[in-house]
Amino acid sequence: MQVSQSKNTLFVRRLVESAVMVALAVVLSLIKLAELPYGGSVTCASMLPILIVAYRNGPLWGLGSGLVFSVVQLLTGLSVFSWVTGWRSVIAVALLDYILAFLVSGLGGIFRKQGRSQETALIFGALLVSGLRFVFHFLSGVTVWRDISIPGGAAVIYSLVYNATYMIPETIVLLIATLYIGSILDFSYDIPRRFPSEAVRKTSHSVLSFAIRLVTVGALMFDVAAIAAHLQDADTGKFTFSHLGEVAWSTVSVVSIVALVLCAVYFLFIDGILREKRYVVRVAEEEARIKTEAAKIAEEANKQDPT
Repeated sequence: MQVSQSKNTLFVRRLVESAVMVALAVVLSLIKLAELPYGGSVTCASMLPILIVAYRNGPLWGLGSGLVFSVVQLLTGLSVFSWVTGWRSVIAVALLDYILAFLVSGLGGIFRKQGRSQETALIFGALLVSGLRFVFHFLSGVTVWRDISIPGGAAVIYSLVYNATYMIPETIVLLIATLYIGSILDFSYDIPRRFPSEAVRKTSHSVLSFAIRLVTVGALMFDVAAIAAHLQDADTGKFTFSHLGEVAWSTVSVVSIVALVLCAVYFLFIDGILREKRYVVRVAEEEARIKTEAAKIAEEANKQDPT
């Protein structure tokens, strides 16, 4: 009887938690940092709540939550279907751009295992679900969206570039949020708890360093994508340098300069300051610990020899 009640309690907890996290994922998906004209947007780490459900409760609960999330995304993105004609195209867009693309977010917990740190498992999960989502969007681009929003003669390269334009920033935002949340909250308890303060301080430094590196990689990939999009003739599909004049060089320059400045400021100034601050904090905590132990020893000695 007691075992049955415990199972029912666990089921209810997981059900309520999944419902809350799906709702949070939907809210985050509505906070769009950027949006493309033919679908696709950069959100505020909208897949993270589903990833956490999968990590805490297993792939079945993750996939169930991902399915509900994907249906909601489908319902909020119905305007996209005005661009496609034919029932086959409608079904393909619904499956590739919505159902399957967001369903895979429920696989984010498959890297959880004994001996692997929580943040590492979550980061691997975030990379996996982002990669799978990109694959489904890419397949949709080279099949359904061919000759609609993508030139038929260069469907592969255009689909890669178009989907990378929002999926790379989306992945970067997701990785940063995943690393930060996964490093300050311990999800192994029924109710997540904060990690010790020293671990949180160390994590803050790691997150900032990780974010700077991701921004650098993202800027590089943006520049490559922006230039690569003009290295193929849209009509013949042949490789050519004749369209490089059409590249938005001002945007490429701004992105590159911003990334370089951020890297320089961080590695030349901020990194050293944070390391020194962490060292000072560790020394202060060690001194406090030594004083506390000394006080305990003195108290025990007084108890043993009251005279």
